[in-house]
Amino acid sequence: MASLSFVSGSRTDKSFNIGLGLIILFGVAEIGALGIHLVGRARPAHVSIAPREVPAALPSVAPSAPPVALSVTSPPAELTSTPPTTVASEIERLTKQAQASRESGDTVNALARLQDAAQRDPKNAEVLAEMAMIYESTQDFDKSAETWRRVQDIGPSAGPLYDVADMKLKTGVPTSASTAAAPAATAVAKLDLASNRGTVEGIPPGSTLGISEVSASETPDPDSETNLMLRISVKKRPNTVIDHTKVKIQVFFYDTVGDNDIKLTDADVSYEWLTPNHDWADSNRETLAVTYIRPKSKANKAESDLAAAAAAINPAKKAKPIKGTADDAGVRKYLGYIVRVYYNDQLQDKRADPTKLLTLFPAPFTAPPQ
Repeated sequence: MASLSFVSGSRTDKSFNIGLGLIILFGVAEIGALGIHLVGRARPAHVSIAPREVPAALPSVAPSAPPVALSVTSPPAELTSTPPTTVASEIERLTKQAQASRESGDTVNALARLQDAAQRDPKNAEVLAEMAMIYESTQDFDKSAETWRRVQDIGPSAGPLYDVADMKLKTGVPTSASTAAAPAATAVAKLDLASNRGTVEGIPPGSTLGISEVSASETPDPDSETNLMLRISVKKRPNTVIDHTKVKIQVFFYDTVGDNDIKLTDADVSYEWLTPNHDWADSNRETLAVTYIRPKSKANKAESDLAAAAAAINPAKKAKPIKGTADDAGVRKYLGYIVRVYYNDQLQDKRADPTKLLTLFPAPFTAPPQ
């Protein structure tokens, strides 16, 4: 019996060991499966963090490689703009070239230079005014009016040229359909432009000749109501050759008639050169003398004698005008003068005393036929 018991115990131990081994293997398998599950969940968490690290490296690259759009919309100022001093000097150069071309009669090149200058500075009133005057001198009145309008559009910052443009447009620049001279002639604009820009050697910019001096002196004359002489000095631009046959000096005397009327004089007027040759070859300046003499009329002499007799009897009493005398029709008295200088039929300079005569009787830019 003891042997049977021994055998049975041995078999029981083997079954126990096998069962224990299976339990252990099952436990290891469970632990392995759990480990695999945990590892599978950990990997997505690592991947989701990785993209956040990529932008962190981008800022270090951006400053050295800006977007193309920035380089286009915000270019360095020194690459796209020209210094103001350079623009001003270039416009001045083009304007001088235009004036030289205009003086030589080449209005095409003069306009081309001025148009180039106007493109560089569209609000340069002086350049536009020069263009307007050339257009008017070539009888392109439509373009002249258009250019004066551009000066007017600049506004009061255009200085005296704004007033000139305003006057030209209000009083009327001739149109292509009408070649009559405008009431406010281009000469006014030219000389106002000269006063705005200053003069060179006493000569307006763009002019070959200028009036350097006008002096008036009156000589007592018992036979004349007025005996007056104007001395007019006309100066040429230095180093310029003058063709004296193309010089025109016009002198107009004006009288008051009655109380308010102003008319060209009917007095005796004579001319005499005070300098020899008067061709500007040996001298930069030539002087012309113009004499105004108004003789005493018989009616005026009778009126003067009557006034003297009345004053001798009663100093406070004034003699009445004699019917039919000059006083009855309107006495003429000397008022003043206008001097204009033309060269190649282009206005060079002008003077007047009193200056209101320049407004009342504006000078044409081109000399009218005589």
